[in-house]
Parts: sequence; structure tokens; C-alpha cells
Amino acid sequence: MASTSRNPLVVGRVIGDILDPFESSVPLVVTYGNRTVTNGRELKPSQVANQPQVSIGGNDPSTFYTLIFVDPDAPSPSHPRFREYLHWLVTDIPATTEASFGNEIVGYEKPRPTLGIHRFVFILFRQQCRQRVSAPGWRQNFNTREFIEIYNLEQLPVAAVFFNCQRETGSGGRTFR
Repeated sequence: MASTSRNPLVVGRVIGDILDPFESSVPLVVTYGNRTVTNGRELKPSQVANQPQVSIGGNDPSTFYTLIFVDPDAPSPSHPRFREYLHWLVTDIPATTEASFGNEIVGYEKPRPTLGIHRFVFILFRQQCRQRVSAPGWRQNFNTREFIEIYNLEQLPVAAVFFNCQRETGSGGRTFR
């Protein structure tokens, strides 16, 4: 077993801020155009403006998954008072397919970080069964841990991946001189 200190989800504080420790067990591939999301990769807002292609592995097409996409750093990493900001929610995704085969509960909202470097996290959970899920009344202060408890998802995710993103122009990002 690899040391947890080398796990990019631990290093990037995804495990801790949003998720409890877990081991990935299902392949999750997120692609924006020709850019595959890898943990900690820097992507620009213009590169993630359109909904990504999300492919889910697994070997049992009768298994269904829920995909959650959140920003734990909204509105700024130093004051994340909207943690977690929900950018996308898709349920009932059959294994061995793509998110487009699921039931979109909350439509994709492109990342628009205004201050600092934000982490944007895709989280995949195995569902116990197909079920009706209600959209939350708002996107800010979504809580992944509460959501999985309410909808009886497996307590730990089966996969997660995150990228970093900051404002492309003007003030708000880190400036290096």
C-alpha cells in the first residue's frame, strides 16, 4: 500500500476537506476536449467552460453510480464560506458508460474562480440502487458527506480526481514577478 502522504488527494487536501480516506476501485476518466484531468493539474477556466466527457469503468453494467463535481474553495481558498459549491450532479450512471447516460440532477456550471487557486473535484460513488434524487435548493454549501448519507450511497467514494484552476486575467490569481 502506498503511503497516504504521497496520495495526491491527501496532498491536495481533498481527503480531509471533502472526503474521508478511501481507495479508488473504479476507473474514472474526465476529459475536457483533449485534456485529461489528473490530480493537481492546472487548467484554465476557458479550458473547462464546456461540460467534460466522463467515462466510468467497472465490470458490472447493472451497477449504477453518482457523480458529484464541487469546488471546496468558493469563493476563495482562504475564506471558503460557500464550501462546497456544487457545479454538477449526475445520478444513475451505468457502469462501463459515460455520465451522459445518467440522470442529470444539477446541470453543469463552468468553473469561474475569482480569487486564488481553486480545487475542482469530481467524486464518484456507487449507488445501492436506482433512486429518485432531488436537486438541492442552491449550489453553495453543498455537503458531500451529508448527501451520501441522505441518499444511502456507499459511505466512501469509488474514485475521485481534481484539478486546480484560477482566474485567467486581471486580479484574483497569484502573481509571480
